[in-house]
Amino acid sequence: MAAVALVLASLLVIPVSAEVAARPAVAQPLGGRGVPGPGAGGAAAPPSYQPVHGAAYANPGVLNYGDAGFYGAPTNLQLASPAVGMASSPTGSGYWIVTADGGVFAYGDAAFYGSLGSLNLYAPVVGITATPDGKGYWLYALDGGVFSFGDANFWGSTGGIRLWQPIVGMAATADGKGYWLVASDGGVFSFGDAGFHGSTGGIQLWSPVVGMATSKDGNGYWLAAGDGGIFTFGDATFYGSLGGIPIAGWVAGIAATPTGLGYWLANANGDIYHFGDAAVYGDDLNAARTEVISNLVPTPSGHGYWLLEPDAFPTVFSRPAAASSVVSVAASQVAADPETGYFCNPYGPCEEWCALFATWVWNHSGVPIPSYAFVGDVYTWAARYTAVLPPTAAPAPGDSVLYGTGPENADTAVHMGIVAQVWPDGAIDTIEGDAGPAPVGAYNVIINGPYLPSDSVNYNGYPVFAYAVP
Repeated sequence: MAAVALVLASLLVIPVSAEVAARPAVAQPLGGRGVPGPGAGGAAAPPSYQPVHGAAYANPGVLNYGDAGFYGAPTNLQLASPAVGMASSPTGSGYWIVTADGGVFAYGDAAFYGSLGSLNLYAPVVGITATPDGKGYWLYALDGGVFSFGDANFWGSTGGIRLWQPIVGMAATADGKGYWLVASDGGVFSFGDAGFHGSTGGIQLWSPVVGMATSKDGNGYWLAAGDGGIFTFGDATFYGSLGGIPIAGWVAGIAATPTGLGYWLANANGDIYHFGDAAVYGDDLNAARTEVISNLVPTPSGHGYWLLEPDAFPTVFSRPAAASSVVSVAASQVAADPETGYFCNPYGPCEEWCALFATWVWNHSGVPIPSYAFVGDVYTWAARYTAVLPPTAAPAPGDSVLYGTGPENADTAVHMGIVAQVWPDGAIDTIEGDAGPAPVGAYNVIINGPYLPSDSVNYNGYPVFAYAVP
Protein backbone atom coordinates (compact mmCIF):
# COMPACT_ATOMS: atom_id res chain seq x y z
CA MET A 1 0.00 0.00 0.00
CA ALA A 2 1.28 3.45 -0.85
CA ALA A 3 -0.36 6.58 0.49
CA VAL A 4 1.26 8.86 -2.04
CA ALA A 5 2.10 8.12 -5.65
CA LEU A 6 5.17 10.14 -6.57
CA VAL A 7 5.79 10.96 -10.19
CA LEU A 8 8.55 12.42 -12.29
CA ALA A 9 8.55 15.02 -15.03
CA SER A 10 11.13 16.02 -17.59
CA LEU A 11 12.86 19.33 -16.97
CA LEU A 12 11.42 20.96 -20.06
CA VAL A 13 9.26 19.75 -22.91
CA ILE A 14 8.90 21.72 -26.12
CA PRO A 15 5.65 20.78 -27.88
CA VAL A 16 5.88 19.46 -31.42
CA SER A 17 2.85 21.46 -32.53
CA ALA A 18 0.93 24.52 -31.46
CA GLU A 19 -2.58 23.17 -31.05
CA VAL A 20 -5.12 25.49 -29.47
CA ALA A 21 -7.64 22.73 -28.79
CA ALA A 22 -6.95 20.55 -25.78
CA ARG A 23 -5.96 16.96 -26.52
CA PRO A 24 -6.02 13.89 -24.31
CA ALA A 25 -2.92 13.52 -22.16
CA VAL A 26 -1.69 10.40 -20.44
CA ALA A 27 -0.92 11.37 -16.87
CA GLN A 28 0.55 9.21 -14.16
CA PRO A 29 -1.11 9.33 -10.73
CA LEU A 30 -0.39 12.59 -8.97
CA GLY A 31 -1.19 11.43 -5.48
CA GLY A 32 -4.33 13.48 -5.46
CA ARG A 33 -5.67 16.58 -3.80
CA GLY A 34 -7.00 14.20 -1.17
CA VAL A 35 -3.89 12.05 -1.05
CA PRO A 36 -5.20 8.63 -0.06
CA GLY A 37 -4.46 7.08 3.27
CA PRO A 38 -5.63 3.62 2.16
CA GLY A 39 -8.03 1.67 4.32
CA ALA A 40 -6.84 -1.75 5.42
CA GLY A 41 -7.71 -4.55 7.78
CA GLY A 42 -11.00 -5.96 8.98
CA ALA A 43 -13.98 -4.71 10.94
CA ALA A 44 -13.44 -3.06 14.30
CA ALA A 45 -15.74 -2.55 17.25
CA PRO A 46 -18.12 0.43 17.12
CA PRO A 47 -16.46 3.62 18.41
CA SER A 48 -16.71 4.28 22.12
CA TYR A 49 -15.28 7.81 21.95
CA GLN A 50 -17.24 11.04 21.77
CA PRO A 51 -17.61 13.11 18.58
CA VAL A 52 -14.79 15.46 17.73
CA HIS A 53 -16.28 18.92 17.38
CA GLY A 54 -13.82 20.28 14.85
CA ALA A 55 -14.31 23.84 13.60
CA ALA A 56 -11.76 23.94 10.77
CA TYR A 57 -8.10 24.75 11.21
CA ALA A 58 -7.01 27.13 13.91
CA ASN A 59 -5.03 29.54 11.72
CA PRO A 60 -6.56 32.37 9.64
CA GLY A 61 -6.58 30.64 6.25
CA VAL A 62 -4.70 33.50 4.58
CA LEU A 63 -1.03 33.18 5.47
CA ASN A 64 1.08 36.26 4.74
CA TYR A 65 4.84 36.49 4.25
CA GLY A 66 7.29 39.27 3.39
CA ASP A 67 5.49 42.53 2.64
CA ALA A 68 2.12 40.80 2.28
CA GLY A 69 -0.30 42.08 4.89
CA PHE A 70 -3.21 40.27 6.47
CA TYR A 71 -6.50 42.08 5.76
CA GLY A 72 -9.07 39.53 6.82
CA ALA A 73 -10.51 36.16 5.93
CA PRO A 74 -13.93 34.44 6.15
CA THR A 75 -13.11 32.42 9.26
CA ASN A 76 -16.14 33.83 11.07
CA LEU A 77 -18.57 32.91 8.28
CA GLN A 78 -20.21 29.70 7.12
CA LEU A 79 -19.34 29.37 3.46
CA ALA A 80 -21.88 27.75 1.18
CA SER A 81 -19.09 26.16 -0.90
CA PRO A 82 -15.35 25.72 -0.43
CA ALA A 83 -12.91 28.53 -1.13
CA VAL A 84 -11.11 27.86 -4.41
CA GLY A 85 -9.06 30.94 -5.33
CA MET A 86 -7.52 34.27 -4.42
CA ALA A 87 -6.25 37.40 -6.22
CA SER A 88 -4.40 40.52 -5.06
CA SER A 89 -5.39 44.15 -5.57
CA PRO A 90 -2.83 46.14 -7.63
CA THR A 91 -1.62 48.00 -4.52
CA GLY A 92 -1.05 44.83 -2.55
CA SER A 93 -3.17 46.28 0.26
CA GLY A 94 -6.09 43.94 -0.28
CA TYR A 95 -7.28 40.74 -1.92
CA TRP A 96 -10.30 38.80 -3.04
CA ILE A 97 -11.25 35.24 -2.10
CA VAL A 98 -13.70 33.29 -4.26
CA THR A 99 -15.72 30.18 -3.45
CA ALA A 100 -16.87 27.37 -5.73
CA ASP A 101 -20.40 28.78 -5.96
CA GLY A 102 -19.03 32.12 -7.18
CA GLY A 103 -19.20 33.96 -3.89
CA VAL A 104 -16.63 36.78 -3.68
CA PHE A 105 -15.18 38.15 -0.45
CA ALA A 106 -13.20 41.40 -0.60
CA TYR A 107 -10.66 42.52 2.01
CA GLY A 108 -8.45 45.58 2.46
CA ASP A 109 -8.68 47.94 -0.50
CA ALA A 110 -10.02 45.24 -2.82
CA ALA A 111 -13.50 46.44 -3.80
CA PHE A 112 -16.50 44.19 -4.29
CA TYR A 113 -17.86 44.34 -7.86
CA GLY A 114 -20.32 41.47 -7.78
CA SER A 115 -20.53 37.72 -7.45
CA LEU A 116 -22.41 34.65 -8.63
CA GLY A 117 -23.73 33.82 -5.19
CA SER A 118 -27.37 34.15 -6.28
CA LEU A 119 -27.05 32.04 -9.44
CA ASN A 120 -27.35 28.32 -9.96
CA LEU A 121 -24.08 27.44 -11.68
CA TYR A 122 -23.71 24.53 -14.05
CA ALA A 123 -20.05 23.98 -13.19
CA PRO A 124 -18.19 25.11 -10.06
CA VAL A 125 -15.95 28.17 -10.08
CA VAL A 126 -12.28 27.22 -9.65
CA GLY A 127 -10.52 30.60 -9.54
CA ILE A 128 -10.43 34.40 -9.79
CA THR A 129 -8.23 36.78 -11.82
CA ALA A 130 -8.15 40.54 -11.24
CA THR A 131 -7.97 43.18 -13.96
CA PRO A 132 -4.68 45.13 -14.08
CA ASP A 133 -6.19 48.24 -12.45
CA GLY A 134 -8.01 46.20 -9.79
CA LYS A 135 -11.39 47.66 -10.71
CA GLY A 136 -12.81 44.34 -11.76
CA TYR A 137 -12.22 40.62 -11.92
CA TRP A 138 -13.05 37.48 -13.79
CA LEU A 139 -14.29 34.24 -12.25
CA TYR A 140 -13.62 31.08 -14.22
CA ALA A 141 -15.29 27.71 -13.87
CA LEU A 142 -14.25 24.09 -14.27
CA ASP A 143 -15.85 23.93 -17.72
CA GLY A 144 -14.14 27.13 -18.84
CA GLY A 145 -17.09 29.42 -18.26
CA VAL A 146 -15.92 33.00 -17.63
CA PHE A 147 -17.86 35.59 -15.62
CA SER A 148 -16.93 39.30 -15.71
CA PHE A 149 -17.39 41.97 -13.03
CA GLY A 150 -16.44 45.64 -12.72
CA ASP A 151 -14.26 46.77 -15.63
CA ALA A 152 -13.44 43.20 -16.59
CA ASN A 153 -14.67 42.61 -20.14
CA PHE A 154 -15.85 39.27 -21.42
CA TRP A 155 -13.56 38.14 -24.26
CA GLY A 156 -14.82 34.60 -24.64
CA SER A 157 -14.85 31.23 -22.88
CA THR A 158 -14.84 27.49 -23.42
CA GLY A 159 -18.22 27.11 -21.74
CA GLY A 160 -19.75 25.83 -24.98
CA ILE A 161 -16.81 23.65 -26.00
CA ARG A 162 -16.46 20.00 -25.13
CA LEU A 163 -13.12 19.87 -23.30
CA TRP A 164 -10.94 16.81 -23.02
CA GLN A 165 -9.84 17.95 -19.55
CA PRO A 166 -11.14 20.54 -17.05
CA ILE A 167 -9.88 24.11 -16.78
CA VAL A 168 -7.37 24.63 -13.95
CA GLY A 169 -5.96 28.13 -14.46
CA MET A 170 -6.37 31.60 -15.96
CA ALA A 171 -4.11 34.59 -16.60
CA ALA A 172 -4.88 38.06 -17.94
CA THR A 173 -2.88 40.16 -20.40
CA ALA A 174 -1.10 43.26 -19.14
CA ASP A 175 -3.73 45.62 -20.58
CA GLY A 176 -6.67 43.50 -19.43
CA LYS A 177 -7.97 43.17 -22.98
CA GLY A 178 -7.57 39.41 -23.08
CA TYR A 179 -6.85 36.29 -21.10
CA TRP A 180 -5.76 32.70 -21.34
CA LEU A 181 -7.37 29.58 -19.90
CA VAL A 182 -5.39 26.39 -19.36
CA ALA A 183 -6.72 22.84 -18.94
CA SER A 184 -5.17 20.06 -16.89
CA ASP A 185 -3.69 18.46 -20.01
CA GLY A 186 -1.94 21.74 -20.82
CA GLY A 187 -4.34 22.80 -23.56
CA VAL A 188 -4.24 26.62 -23.79
CA PHE A 189 -7.17 28.75 -24.95
CA SER A 190 -6.55 32.38 -25.93
CA PHE A 191 -9.15 35.18 -25.93
CA GLY A 192 -9.06 38.90 -26.75
CA ASP A 193 -5.51 40.15 -27.31
CA ALA A 194 -3.96 37.14 -25.58
CA GLY A 195 -1.65 35.46 -28.06
CA PHE A 196 -1.36 31.70 -28.41
CA HIS A 197 2.26 30.63 -27.94
CA GLY A 198 1.90 26.87 -27.63
CA SER A 199 0.54 24.20 -25.33
CA THR A 200 1.13 20.67 -24.08
CA GLY A 201 -2.22 19.55 -25.45
CA GLY A 202 -0.50 17.04 -27.75
CA ILE A 203 2.11 15.87 -25.22
CA GLN A 204 1.85 12.82 -22.96
CA LEU A 205 2.33 14.32 -19.51
CA TRP A 206 3.64 12.48 -16.49
CA SER A 207 1.61 14.76 -14.24
CA PRO A 208 -1.37 17.05 -14.93
CA VAL A 209 -0.95 20.79 -15.37
CA VAL A 210 -2.14 22.74 -12.31
CA GLY A 211 -1.71 26.37 -13.35
CA MET A 212 -0.09 29.02 -15.53
CA ALA A 213 1.74 32.34 -15.24
CA THR A 214 2.62 34.88 -17.95
CA SER A 215 5.84 36.65 -18.86
CA LYS A 216 6.02 40.38 -18.15
CA ASP A 217 5.11 41.49 -21.69
CA GLY A 218 2.50 38.76 -22.19
CA ASN A 219 4.34 37.25 -25.14
CA GLY A 220 4.86 33.98 -23.36
CA TYR A 221 3.78 31.87 -20.42
CA TRP A 222 4.77 29.07 -18.13
CA LEU A 223 2.66 26.00 -17.35
CA ALA A 224 3.31 24.11 -14.11
CA ALA A 225 2.55 20.44 -13.52
CA GLY A 226 1.65 18.78 -10.26
CA ASP A 227 5.06 17.16 -9.95
CA GLY A 228 6.84 20.49 -10.43
CA GLY A 229 7.59 20.12 -14.13
CA ILE A 230 7.72 23.48 -15.99
CA PHE A 231 6.78 24.04 -19.63
CA THR A 232 7.79 27.32 -21.30
CA PHE A 233 6.26 28.99 -24.35
CA GLY A 234 6.88 32.22 -26.23
CA ASP A 235 9.40 34.48 -24.50
CA ALA A 236 8.91 32.87 -21.09
CA THR A 237 12.37 31.80 -19.89
CA PHE A 238 13.03 28.50 -18.19
CA TYR A 239 14.59 29.11 -14.75
CA GLY A 240 14.34 25.63 -13.34
CA SER A 241 11.84 23.03 -12.21
CA LEU A 242 11.37 20.06 -9.92
CA GLY A 243 11.34 17.64 -12.83
CA GLY A 244 13.10 14.43 -11.81
CA ILE A 245 13.07 15.39 -8.13
CA PRO A 246 10.63 13.35 -6.00
CA ILE A 247 8.59 15.64 -3.76
CA ALA A 248 6.16 15.06 -0.93
CA GLY A 249 2.64 16.26 -1.62
CA TRP A 250 2.09 17.97 -4.97
CA VAL A 251 2.58 21.35 -6.57
CA ALA A 252 -0.63 23.37 -6.26
CA GLY A 253 0.23 26.39 -8.38
CA ILE A 254 2.72 28.77 -9.98
CA ALA A 255 3.18 32.56 -9.81
CA ALA A 256 5.65 34.76 -11.70
CA THR A 257 7.68 37.57 -10.17
CA PRO A 258 6.82 41.14 -11.29
CA THR A 259 10.04 41.31 -13.33
CA GLY A 260 9.21 38.11 -15.19
CA LEU A 261 12.69 36.85 -14.34
CA GLY A 262 11.56 34.10 -11.99
CA TYR A 263 8.66 32.21 -10.49
CA TRP A 264 7.48 30.40 -7.41
CA LEU A 265 5.91 26.98 -7.13
CA ALA A 266 3.74 26.29 -4.09
CA ASN A 267 3.42 22.78 -2.72
CA ALA A 268 0.09 21.80 -1.20
CA ASN A 269 2.01 20.93 1.97
CA GLY A 270 3.09 24.59 2.35
CA ASP A 271 6.59 24.25 0.93
CA ILE A 272 7.74 26.99 -1.47
CA TYR A 273 10.14 26.44 -4.37
CA HIS A 274 11.80 29.49 -5.96
CA PHE A 275 13.51 29.93 -9.31
CA GLY A 276 15.21 32.87 -11.03
CA ASP A 277 14.81 36.08 -9.02
CA ALA A 278 11.96 34.69 -6.90
CA ALA A 279 12.89 34.79 -3.21
CA VAL A 280 11.42 32.78 -0.34
CA TYR A 281 9.89 34.88 2.44
CA GLY A 282 8.50 32.02 4.48
CA ASP A 283 6.49 28.84 4.15
CA ASP A 284 3.86 26.78 5.93
CA LEU A 285 5.80 23.53 5.87
CA ASN A 286 5.11 21.70 9.11
CA ALA A 287 6.42 18.16 9.42
CA ALA A 288 3.90 17.30 12.13
CA ARG A 289 0.59 18.68 10.81
CA THR A 290 0.13 20.04 7.30
CA GLU A 291 -3.01 21.70 5.96
CA VAL A 292 -3.76 21.95 2.24
CA ILE A 293 -2.44 25.05 0.47
CA SER A 294 -4.28 25.79 -2.79
CA ASN A 295 -2.84 29.12 -4.01
CA LEU A 296 0.27 31.31 -3.85
CA VAL A 297 -0.47 34.97 -4.67
CA PRO A 298 2.51 37.37 -4.84
CA THR A 299 2.38 41.00 -3.81
CA PRO A 300 2.83 43.57 -6.64
CA SER A 301 6.38 44.27 -5.43
CA GLY A 302 7.32 40.60 -5.49
CA HIS A 303 8.73 40.95 -1.98
CA GLY A 304 6.06 38.81 -0.37
CA TYR A 305 3.13 36.53 -1.01
CA TRP A 306 0.01 35.03 0.47
CA LEU A 307 -0.82 31.34 0.76
CA LEU A 308 -4.48 30.34 0.74
CA GLU A 309 -5.61 27.52 3.02
CA PRO A 310 -9.28 26.84 2.12
CA ASP A 311 -9.95 24.30 4.85
CA ALA A 312 -9.54 27.03 7.47
CA PHE A 313 -12.92 28.47 6.51
CA PRO A 314 -16.02 26.78 7.97
CA THR A 315 -18.00 25.36 5.04
CA VAL A 316 -21.59 24.13 5.28
CA PHE A 317 -22.02 22.95 1.65
CA SER A 318 -25.41 24.59 1.10
CA ARG A 319 -24.84 25.33 -2.61
CA PRO A 320 -25.64 24.08 -5.19
CA ALA A 321 -27.92 22.01 -2.92
CA ALA A 322 -28.54 21.83 0.80
CA ALA A 323 -26.26 19.53 2.71
CA SER A 324 -27.55 16.32 4.26
CA SER A 325 -27.13 15.48 7.94
CA VAL A 326 -24.26 13.19 6.94
CA VAL A 327 -22.46 16.09 5.26
CA SER A 328 -23.03 18.34 8.27
CA VAL A 329 -21.40 15.80 10.57
CA ALA A 330 -18.49 15.29 8.18
CA ALA A 331 -17.97 19.03 7.71
CA SER A 332 -17.76 19.53 11.47
CA GLN A 333 -14.64 17.36 11.46
CA VAL A 334 -12.56 19.28 8.90
CA ALA A 335 -9.39 19.95 10.88
CA ALA A 336 -5.86 18.82 11.46
CA ASP A 337 -5.78 15.42 13.16
CA PRO A 338 -5.42 16.20 16.89
CA GLU A 339 -3.95 12.79 17.67
CA THR A 340 -0.23 12.18 17.87
CA GLY A 341 1.38 8.96 16.79
CA TYR A 342 1.71 7.17 13.46
CA PHE A 343 -1.77 7.02 11.86
CA CYS A 344 -3.40 7.71 15.24
CA ASN A 345 -6.79 9.36 14.87
CA PRO A 346 -9.99 10.19 16.83
CA TYR A 347 -12.12 7.64 14.97
CA GLY A 348 -10.53 4.30 15.83
CA PRO A 349 -7.22 2.48 16.29
CA CYS A 350 -3.86 3.81 15.10
CA GLU A 351 -4.08 2.55 11.53
CA GLU A 352 -5.08 3.83 8.09
CA TRP A 353 -8.35 5.53 8.92
CA CYS A 354 -10.19 6.86 5.85
CA ALA A 355 -12.85 4.14 6.28
CA LEU A 356 -12.88 4.58 10.05
CA PHE A 357 -13.70 8.26 9.50
CA ALA A 358 -16.41 7.63 6.90
CA THR A 359 -18.18 4.95 8.93
CA TRP A 360 -17.89 7.13 12.05
CA VAL A 361 -19.63 9.95 10.16
CA TRP A 362 -22.40 7.64 8.95
CA ASN A 363 -22.82 6.13 12.41
CA HIS A 364 -23.09 9.56 14.06
CA SER A 365 -25.66 10.55 11.43
CA GLY A 366 -27.97 7.67 12.37
CA VAL A 367 -26.73 5.07 9.86
CA PRO A 368 -26.27 1.76 11.74
CA ILE A 369 -22.98 0.77 10.11
CA PRO A 370 -20.16 -0.82 12.13
CA SER A 371 -16.77 0.86 12.37
CA TYR A 372 -14.82 -0.48 9.41
CA ALA A 373 -11.15 0.06 8.68
CA PHE A 374 -11.26 -1.49 5.19
CA VAL A 375 -12.90 0.32 2.28
CA GLY A 376 -14.06 -2.98 0.78
CA ASP A 377 -16.08 -3.74 3.92
CA VAL A 378 -18.04 -0.50 3.44
CA TYR A 379 -18.83 -1.59 -0.13
CA THR A 380 -19.94 -5.03 1.07
CA TRP A 381 -22.10 -3.57 3.85
CA ALA A 382 -23.80 -1.10 1.49
CA ALA A 383 -24.36 -3.79 -1.16
CA ARG A 384 -26.15 -5.89 1.44
CA TYR A 385 -28.13 -3.30 3.40
CA THR A 386 -28.52 -0.15 1.29
CA ALA A 387 -27.12 0.25 -2.24
CA VAL A 388 -23.96 0.73 -4.23
CA LEU A 389 -23.78 2.81 -7.39
CA PRO A 390 -21.39 2.42 -10.32
CA PRO A 391 -18.72 5.10 -10.88
CA THR A 392 -20.71 6.52 -13.79
CA ALA A 393 -23.76 7.20 -11.60
CA ALA A 394 -24.61 10.58 -10.09
CA PRO A 395 -24.02 10.38 -6.33
CA ALA A 396 -25.93 12.35 -3.71
CA PRO A 397 -24.51 14.38 -0.82
CA GLY A 398 -23.85 11.98 2.04
CA ASP A 399 -22.88 9.04 -0.18
CA SER A 400 -19.39 7.62 0.19
CA VAL A 401 -17.03 7.78 -2.77
CA LEU A 402 -14.80 4.70 -3.05
CA TYR A 403 -11.44 5.03 -4.80
CA GLY A 404 -9.50 2.28 -6.52
CA THR A 405 -10.43 -0.50 -8.91
CA GLY A 406 -12.69 -2.70 -6.78
CA PRO A 407 -13.59 -3.87 -3.28
CA GLU A 408 -11.48 -7.04 -3.26
CA ASN A 409 -8.49 -6.05 -1.12
CA ALA A 410 -6.46 -3.14 0.23
CA ASP A 411 -4.58 -2.84 -3.05
CA THR A 412 -7.77 -2.35 -5.07
CA ALA A 413 -9.91 -0.46 -2.53
CA VAL A 414 -7.44 2.23 -1.54
CA HIS A 415 -9.33 5.21 -0.14
CA MET A 416 -12.77 6.73 0.50
CA GLY A 417 -14.53 9.92 1.51
CA ILE A 418 -17.95 11.53 1.96
CA VAL A 419 -19.60 13.28 -1.01
CA ALA A 420 -20.36 16.82 0.20
CA GLN A 421 -21.63 18.57 -2.95
CA VAL A 422 -22.73 17.52 -6.43
CA TRP A 423 -22.68 20.08 -9.25
CA PRO A 424 -24.93 19.95 -12.33
CA ASP A 425 -21.93 19.22 -14.59
CA GLY A 426 -21.15 16.14 -12.46
CA ALA A 427 -18.31 17.64 -10.43
CA ILE A 428 -18.22 16.81 -6.73
CA ASP A 429 -16.67 18.08 -3.51
CA THR A 430 -15.77 15.52 -0.88
CA ILE A 431 -14.73 15.43 2.77
CA GLU A 432 -12.03 12.86 3.39
CA GLY A 433 -10.27 11.55 6.46
CA ASP A 434 -6.69 10.29 6.45
CA ALA A 435 -5.98 12.59 3.51
CA GLY A 436 -3.93 15.57 2.45
CA PRO A 437 -0.30 16.40 1.76
CA ALA A 438 1.02 15.76 5.28
CA PRO A 439 3.72 13.15 5.92
CA VAL A 440 2.50 9.56 5.86
CA GLY A 441 0.83 8.71 9.15
CA ALA A 442 -0.04 12.35 9.95
CA TYR A 443 -2.94 12.97 7.59
CA ASN A 444 -5.99 15.14 8.34
CA VAL A 445 -9.68 15.56 7.54
CA ILE A 446 -9.79 17.75 4.44
CA ILE A 447 -12.13 19.17 1.80
CA ASN A 448 -11.28 17.73 -1.62
CA GLY A 449 -12.44 19.25 -4.90
CA PRO A 450 -14.34 20.31 -6.80
CA TYR A 451 -13.33 17.70 -9.37
CA LEU A 452 -14.97 15.52 -11.99
CA PRO A 453 -15.18 11.86 -10.91
CA SER A 454 -14.31 10.87 -14.48
CA ASP A 455 -11.06 12.83 -14.00
CA SER A 456 -10.25 11.23 -10.64
CA VAL A 457 -7.15 9.44 -11.93
CA ASN A 458 -5.59 12.79 -12.84
CA TYR A 459 -6.94 14.68 -9.86
CA ASN A 460 -6.65 12.10 -7.07
CA GLY A 461 -4.25 9.51 -8.46
CA TYR A 462 -6.91 6.78 -8.39
CA PRO A 463 -10.20 6.18 -10.19
CA VAL A 464 -13.59 5.99 -8.50
CA PHE A 465 -14.87 2.42 -8.52
CA ALA A 466 -18.23 2.91 -6.74
CA TYR A 467 -20.39 5.00 -4.47
CA ALA A 468 -21.88 3.53 -1.29
CA VAL A 469 -25.31 4.83 -0.28
CA PRO A 470 -25.99 5.30 3.47
